Amino acid sequence: MQYTTFGRTTGLRVSEVALGAGTFGTTVAAGTDRDEARRILDRFADAGGTFIDTAESYQGSESEEILGELLTGRRHHFTLATKFTYGVGVDPGVLAVGNSRQNMRRAVEDSLKRLRTDHIDLLWVHMPDTVTPMDEIVRGLDDLTRRGLILHAGLSNFPAWRTSRAVTLAELRGQAPVIGVQFEYSLVERTADREILPMAEALGLGGALWSPLGGGLLTGKYRTSSEGRLSDWGRIVHTEDTHRKTAVVDRVLAVAKETGVPAAQVAVAWVREFASRAATPLVPVIGPRTLPQLEDYLAALDVQLDAAHYEGLDEVSSVSLGQPHDVAAASLPRLLGGDASHFRAPTVPVA
Repeated sequence: MQYTTFGRTTGLRVSEVALGAGTFGTTVAAGTDRDEARRILDRFADAGGTFIDTAESYQGSESEEILGELLTGRRHHFTLATKFTYGVGVDPGVLAVGNSRQNMRRAVEDSLKRLRTDHIDLLWVHMPDTVTPMDEIVRGLDDLTRRGLILHAGLSNFPAWRTSRAVTLAELRGQAPVIGVQFEYSLVERTADREILPMAEALGLGGALWSPLGGGLLTGKYRTSSEGRLSDWGRIVHTEDTHRKTAVVDRVLAVAKETGVPAAQVAVAWVREFASRAATPLVPVIGPRTLPQLEDYLAALDVQLDAAHYEGLDEVSSVSLGQPHDVAAASLPRLLGGDASHFRAPTVPVA
């Protein structure tokens, strides 16, 4: 296991992959019981993993409760991240959801009790609620940081323009910075290439990439069965509903056959290689439900794709950047005096 700082603006150290604990618990279908969760966490730690990601809403808050129990006596060995926004339970009530300072404070105080700790290393705002201004979110995160309840803050599943505004507000006011973003990223979901990734690289934000297997689609298993998230959850999952996704799965399976490596490991290895080439630290978030699934994820860390395989997967999975990126790319030679090769791109993208 290798390590990095989470983004270019902090000294927060994390392992190259994060353990997503969304399945820890049995409140909802397809969960992981306490004994298996312990085995998964122990094996992750033995492999050198230090970064754990959960949320107050995962498994009806049982994920945090299990982690609190399992981390007792070794909390200091891990960078612990959790999220708030959704609240807890089927109907938490209007005051216990969203991103207001009121709910933010409530959520963090409750999470600290369940996690049996006095601070959260990284608090994620789980999702935009469409009504709370970014100004209030930034002020709330600053309050919690100054109280020592959280050390760092980030935004999960936020559009780039909202994150950019939050970063700017914090910088101008000398408030606790937003240090990272979390978003879905895999060979079948690369729309973050349009705005989120360039923003993260320009601002030096760390990136946590969830669902590197596209909800299981990239394993190829849904071509022969519906077992897995498709049947157990029925959400947060991809299907072969476009020609592009079918072409991506075809290519992953072809590379798996050529290399003798399972398709899931090929997909994770591609994301890991992609992350290593980024101008800011990117950390895949893996979500094993069982110990054998974790072993597959860990085995992917030793898979090295050759240039042809990496580039082939990159090409088939790429997405159109759209407006205004396509127009800007077409105009680049003229803007650089007729020959773009005369200019060397900066190591850090121009903001």
